[in-house]
Amino acid sequence: MSDQNKNQAFQMIADIDGDINDLFNVNVPKSVPILAVRNLVLFPGVVSPILIGRDSSKKLVQKAEKTGHIIGIVCQRDPEVDHPSQEDLYEYGVYARVMKQLTLPNGNLTTIVQALGRLKVLDIMKTDPYLEGVVEPVQDIEPEKKDREFRTAMEDLRNMVTEYINVSEEIPDEATFAIKNISNNIMALNFVCSNMPFSVKEKMNLLEMELVKERLFTLMKILNREINLQNLRADIRNKTREDIDEQQRNYFLQQQIKNLQAEMGNGETAPEKRELLKKAEDKKWSYEVSKIFYKEADKLDNLNPQSPEFNVQLNYLQTFVSLPWGEYTQDDLNLKRAQKILDQDHYGMEKVKERILEYMAVLALRGDLKSPIICLYGPPGVGKTSLGKSIAAAMKRKYVRVSLGGLHDEAEIRGHRRTYVGAMPGRIIKSIQKAGSSNPVFILDEIDKVTQMTHNGDPASAMLEVLDPEQNNAFHDNYLDVDYDLSKVLFIATANNLGTIPKPLLDRMEIIEVSGYITEEKYEIAKRHLIPRELENTGLKASSLKPSFNKAAIEKIIEQYTRESGVRQLEKQINKALRKIAYKRQLEKSADYQKITPAEIEDLLGKPPFYRDIYQGNDYAGVVTGLAWTSVGGEILFIETSLSKGKGSKLTLTGNLGDVMKESAILALEYVKAHAETLNIDYRIFDYWNIHIHVPEGATPKDGPSAGITIATSIASALTQRKVRKNTAMTGEITLRGKVLPVGGIKEKILAAKRAGITDIVMCRENEKDINEIPDVYLKGVTFHYVENVQDVWDFALTNEIVKHPLDFTIPEETEKDKK
Repeated sequence: MSDQNKNQAFQMIADIDGDINDLFNVNVPKSVPILAVRNLVLFPGVVSPILIGRDSSKKLVQKAEKTGHIIGIVCQRDPEVDHPSQEDLYEYGVYARVMKQLTLPNGNLTTIVQALGRLKVLDIMKTDPYLEGVVEPVQDIEPEKKDREFRTAMEDLRNMVTEYINVSEEIPDEATFAIKNISNNIMALNFVCSNMPFSVKEKMNLLEMELVKERLFTLMKILNREINLQNLRADIRNKTREDIDEQQRNYFLQQQIKNLQAEMGNGETAPEKRELLKKAEDKKWSYEVSKIFYKEADKLDNLNPQSPEFNVQLNYLQTFVSLPWGEYTQDDLNLKRAQKILDQDHYGMEKVKERILEYMAVLALRGDLKSPIICLYGPPGVGKTSLGKSIAAAMKRKYVRVSLGGLHDEAEIRGHRRTYVGAMPGRIIKSIQKAGSSNPVFILDEIDKVTQMTHNGDPASAMLEVLDPEQNNAFHDNYLDVDYDLSKVLFIATANNLGTIPKPLLDRMEIIEVSGYITEEKYEIAKRHLIPRELENTGLKASSLKPSFNKAAIEKIIEQYTRESGVRQLEKQINKALRKIAYKRQLEKSADYQKITPAEIEDLLGKPPFYRDIYQGNDYAGVVTGLAWTSVGGEILFIETSLSKGKGSKLTLTGNLGDVMKESAILALEYVKAHAETLNIDYRIFDYWNIHIHVPEGATPKDGPSAGITIATSIASALTQRKVRKNTAMTGEITLRGKVLPVGGIKEKILAAKRAGITDIVMCRENEKDINEIPDVYLKGVTFHYVENVQDVWDFALTNEIVKHPLDFTIPEETEKDKK
């Protein structure tokens, strides 16, 4: 029984006069409802409050109060059993009458009962809606009224109880008043048996005794033992008090504060702390981390739950315990399955896929390996970010993504110190917490757009610790203030421009270029991924007349409606076309569009905003087809050279050319001048004719050295009026000596040439290795001619056929005056 209930019992005890047999000897039925109680043993005549918790018990006492029927009260052997049977109850109990019911402010129900005579449980007949059993009354054998030994022993018992109450801190002083005011000796004996803080077993032993006198002497033995124990404790405290120093005194004070707090909370720890400690039991953290956690958790006991500091500490501990310390997902290292998933989700990107599969293969052999730090760089829209999801699916790892674009505060990476108001962990720790494992695939998106060195610190430098395999096994977050192991995390950074990434950060990452898609690759992506997805989005997938695009229609959208490296605009254009089909079908039920052709594309998307150049023939001298690389793929361009009479030695360059391209034109002209005899050109032509080089589409900036041999051939063709070989294009840088150097973007340039109808391509011999890496399907229909110098280019590209209406380069004879 709780101390509160004891106080109520002491206050309700009243002196009972008259013959006690009138109270104990009442007419009782053979079967009575049984109220099973926990840790409470009642003796005949005692009035006591009982806290009712079980629904069945509530029904029993409510009915007993209305009807006035007698009930039985029996103590449980195990207080943890919620639905006791006969085996869970002690054999002896008491009859009782329900006197009153009280509803406490917290909603609990308390009933006040008065115990009558003793009973013995013979059988439990039913358990629903409450226990009901067959019982028999058990009579107490009382001493004679003139028994002097009994009366003397009772006086001694009262004195012993008073002494015990004085030395005990568990029983309130009101109990002394209650004992002295109970004039009936048997009632006083039963009251002491019921309310003294003895064990349930000892009380049941007293209840089972039929001889009241025997019960009295046994009780006195127990009381004497308890008084001796209390005196012994007091002696020990007195002997050791002098030896307690200041530190020990503070310790005991802390313990007393904890005990007081436990008493205020009904002897229980705060529910928030209990929940944290329960979660902490399953954590796989090291001893050092565990020590820090429990030290911080103990601070909650000294904080008021209503104070702001309590919530700050609680939030910190909740973050601490919610992190996946030492928890890892099991990698699926089946390379064939991983290859299938990567190929299914993304077309192309062979270098990236190969690197991931290499990592998985080594991991399978070693069993434990630090994760690589990979940086994928390339133009927007090529699938760098979405590739991370596919890698996570291929390895069966968790996936998290953090966008670093515009990040300007170092605390976003490392977290805030807890001394700040509103402090929280950095994005790295929060993402690990969100992932629920310590080895996710972690995408650091747009790492090239992290702000460097502001008044809030240097976020780019903070990333050095995250992305260094030698340091990230002990990543320190300022909020957490404990090292966390990131070495098993597979970090994949994405960037559009490597130039803005600091060199130390760039040095820690493995750079893999993700180039833009060519038309053929875009076609495959549209067919496999974009069109099925947009059919689903527009609701046309389930239609009986599901639209389908033929190859020419898709290529028309790619070539004439988009200008990009990736496929974002392509997806938007496909979505626009399908939306238009859905609109027309709803507006005109007869609208078909089941098979979409290039002609119907213009009807759906309007006139194309872009056009690709096509080969324009070789009828003009000085017009040569070159190949260029752009961020949205390969292009053909035309180098035009025209001659005009004048004072000579004048070179004009137009077409929005960059410095490098201008220098290439100057080099080409100087080489032609130096080798005029090889071309059978009268060197004096340069004194009488001006040269103008133009690259069409002047609104588009152009730069780079790869047009060197094209410009040289264009100048040579214009000066010799010889035709350039039909359906021929070229690319390559030249030196002042005429040597041809290799250039990049070969794959894109070849495909641009094929689309324009080019059949022969001239390039540097060192570019042959690039051709060997390109699949044969892209090379079909094109012949490659490898050269080492400009003379080789001219030998192949310049024919001996003169154009129609050639220019007359006749040099006038010098007069005597001119000679002077």
